[in-house]
Amino acid sequence: MNKIELLSPVGDFECLQASIQNGADAIYLGASNFSARASAKNFDLEGIEEAICYAHLRGVKVHLALNTLIKNNELEDAIFLAKECYKLGIDAIIVQDYGLYSILSKNFPDLPIHASTQMSIHNLEGAKQIENLGFSRVVLARETSLSELEFIKNNTNIELEVFIHGALCISYSGQCLLSSIIGGRSR
Repeated sequence: MNKIELLSPVGDFECLQASIQNGADAIYLGASNFSARASAKNFDLEGIEEAICYAHLRGVKVHLALNTLIKNNELEDAIFLAKECYKLGIDAIIVQDYGLYSILSKNFPDLPIHASTQMSIHNLEGAKQIENLGFSRVVLARETSLSELEFIKNNTNIELEVFIHGALCISYSGQCLLSSIIGGRSR
């Protein structure tokens, strides 16, 4: 059995420090744009660089949540953000938008890209499809049952990630199109 990785969300540097000091193996953070964690304080590029340096000095991985639906007029900015974070040493990027995944996987073939819970993967066929597309990890939908999780684990080779708390979404995980329609962006 592979070691379980404790992954913690962080919205600011104080949360990052607390997560790492309390045993997180990895953290994920959002940038000022393109993160489903829109309500969190999030990080600018300078803050991301500081977070990566702090975490890496302590042996902790940093994942960037770039997990909103990307509109055509946002694509260039999203790619720029990913490129800058790649240069800073980000350990993985979490995406929802398949078009963005396609571009990132071609331009940064050594960068692990995780399929966000926003993609609503909750069964074996979905996990296999994501695995076949080349994603390195799938963040399963919060509604995935324990028996379904075990079934997926026993029948795929892709890394699995699951939430152990949270689920503040008022609908099903990843079904944030309504947020996009009402607020102009996927949340």
